[in-house]
Amino acid sequence: MGLYARKTGPDPMNAVPDMDTLLRIMEINTGSSDEFVRSLPFSAEDGTAGVENEFQAAVLGKKEDLDLARTIEDSNYYKNMVRRVESGDTSRKKIEALNKYLNQDRDNIWENSWVRFPRRALNSFSNLVFKADLKSDKTRPDYGTRTDADHFTLMKGGEEFVRIPVSYLLKLALADVVGSEESLYSFLRIAGEKMMAHFLNDNTSPEIFSFYPAAANGSGSLGKNIARETLIRFLLTQVLVQYAQKKFLLKDHGQEVRVFFSSSPPLRQKELNDCISDSFYRDLFMSPCLSGWTRGQEKHRYMKLCHKVLSRSHINGISKLKEAGIITSNLVVLPNTSNMSLANNGTHISLGSKKLGRLLADPGSGFTPFHEKYLGDLAIKIIEHFLCLFPGAYSASPLRLNFEDFHPEKALGFLPHEIDYTHLRMIWRRWKKKADIRVLGSPVTPFGPAWLDRIISRVFLLRGDFIPDARLIDYFVSVMSTDQSPSLDGRPGNGDQLKKDLAQMGVFDEDMPLYQLVRLREFSKMGYTGFEYRYYSMFESILSDMGGAADLQNLVTALSFQYILSGKVNPHMIPDTPDVESERRQVFFCSALNIPTFYVKTRTRNVFFLSILSRIPKTRQSRRYPGYTRVRVRDYQQALIETIKADGRDLIRVMGLEDTLSGLEARLFSSSASACGRLVGGIMETSRKKDPMKLRGEVFNQRAEAYFIDGLRKKQTAEAFSVLQEECEKMDHGAGSGDPALRAALDLILKGRDLSAFLESIRQPCLNDTLDLEDIRKLIFLMILYTDRQARHPE
Repeated sequence: MGLYARKTGPDPMNAVPDMDTLLRIMEINTGSSDEFVRSLPFSAEDGTAGVENEFQAAVLGKKEDLDLARTIEDSNYYKNMVRRVESGDTSRKKIEALNKYLNQDRDNIWENSWVRFPRRALNSFSNLVFKADLKSDKTRPDYGTRTDADHFTLMKGGEEFVRIPVSYLLKLALADVVGSEESLYSFLRIAGEKMMAHFLNDNTSPEIFSFYPAAANGSGSLGKNIARETLIRFLLTQVLVQYAQKKFLLKDHGQEVRVFFSSSPPLRQKELNDCISDSFYRDLFMSPCLSGWTRGQEKHRYMKLCHKVLSRSHINGISKLKEAGIITSNLVVLPNTSNMSLANNGTHISLGSKKLGRLLADPGSGFTPFHEKYLGDLAIKIIEHFLCLFPGAYSASPLRLNFEDFHPEKALGFLPHEIDYTHLRMIWRRWKKKADIRVLGSPVTPFGPAWLDRIISRVFLLRGDFIPDARLIDYFVSVMSTDQSPSLDGRPGNGDQLKKDLAQMGVFDEDMPLYQLVRLREFSKMGYTGFEYRYYSMFESILSDMGGAADLQNLVTALSFQYILSGKVNPHMIPDTPDVESERRQVFFCSALNIPTFYVKTRTRNVFFLSILSRIPKTRQSRRYPGYTRVRVRDYQQALIETIKADGRDLIRVMGLEDTLSGLEARLFSSSASACGRLVGGIMETSRKKDPMKLRGEVFNQRAEAYFIDGLRKKQTAEAFSVLQEECEKMDHGAGSGDPALRAALDLILKGRDLSAFLESIRQPCLNDTLDLEDIRKLIFLMILYTDRQARHPE
């Protein structure tokens, strides 16, 4: 079949079967259109979903009580800097900036600080967990403790204190709860211990992944079910924080913990990063990896490697900007040698296919990892054309940039490594045109000295710009292929070869996983087969935004397999070259920046791209770029919707996603319906000015951080508590309908109290962070019980 025809010779691609064979081994039913779409991977009830949420953590309190401030002031780095300043060997500016960070009026908020509390506050089980997690190899207790074990305890006033990051505090709090009630059913303790493994850490922040994979299973959309699982997990996180503050005596020692959704690196952490070395930054903020890995100290060194590599990569981007003609002189503002992109926090939603997983688990099925890789790469290339539908509409990371922030070497983030020079120049020119940085009709970028740029900004009333999803620019979301090593050509091992190429260019490291917008999850490595979608920032509502995004994501994934298995899209239609890859990805970055237009080669070799563009009634040839067609992003998004409706008509019907498509149009073309618009509405709610461009960048961004830590966190906690009440009502009904084991467990937890009455009585104290310790324990055990039942009986 032409679909899989490749060049002749000893090419492994020749082993790919023809279409008839592929349809047979994948159990695709071609009897009717309805049977065909129902038998597709990821269609109807085939899909499963799991989520990794990266949270921001902050500790509130006075400087003298906070670990971060104490650690800085007690460090040799700080003391040596003071001595060098006193001896005149270095400028006072660095130490003044550091002291300003330590002593400024900051609402007593210290992002990503660790916590300290008396070790006696731990019960016997949580203390045992802590000791076990300090082992250098948790599978070999005889290996002894980590060499850095002394970093996690200290003596204060003659008493031993525990010193840990907030990400590990959550796990230790859960351990303390499940070890606190010996009279409870043993299965609840076992279930709680299993859940502990899901409380991990990202490079800097807490990371918590799904307790169980969600599935539609006739009980609602896949998106709705994974959103509800996420909300219960978020609520458990908030309640564990309340538990830790009381049981571990954090409040008594001047510390209040907050865990919340926030995508961009904190402003004050940026200030700190600007006045310390990259090595000291890593010591302060790279996670020690106490939980989730057998050899945590090795993982900690890997975290430091990631920071080194991305910091180097960001600086190397300057040479690409010069080669692209964006930087035309030697006057640049050098990015900090310590890059903060790893302090970005996003959400990764993974989809799995039960059918493909079953086929890969069966050696006699004929479906092999080779087919998985080949089809997976082609599906990703198709899916990438639809990704511009998501930024701003479903998730966002709103940010204001001032005029003085418009240095290309800083503003363009990692884009020089993600798209080619042609599209990089186009995006920079159109971004400058869109932003409020024009003097006498022409865009002007900052000159360098901050004081001069601020004067120019005031004199000419230059306001800068507003970005709907800044995280997608500031974080390395996807590497670009090289000419010799395409990342999505379907060949096993293509990613490893690409990493070698990028490592030689100083862009990446071979030990790091390949950064991609959509990443294939291979059965042999993950235990399931599917895709990880890595482009989500913040959701204003978990139910509507995240749930809707997951449903649309699932639909587009199923549609990509429909295109492949119907023969409508083949590998030759989307060539595996860097320029074609960059051409389709540029639209995604344009949507993140809210740039209104993009340019595509009039005779692009991407036939699938052309088929979508053909649905746009009005485009025009570019006068600036001969051979290119100018396309409005909004028109392209509308064409994508029409493509989904036309080509995916049967899929939409069998998956019950009609409302998802109508909701998508509202999100894209009405700011009040989009996730970004609603986030901005919450940020600006207390301001008389409702337009972010009416505020200075630092003012808007500070208000955003304050809203995320308080207003949005409480809103999402309330959303989660409502879901818990609904789920517990179902659970209570099940207990009263002939499930004696469930009834006994509920009676044991609640000690005879009515479940609905109990939840209603604690709702407001939970939202106000004022629950008493006994009610906290009951609530946590209820969530453990619910989670255990969902994991074993998702229906």
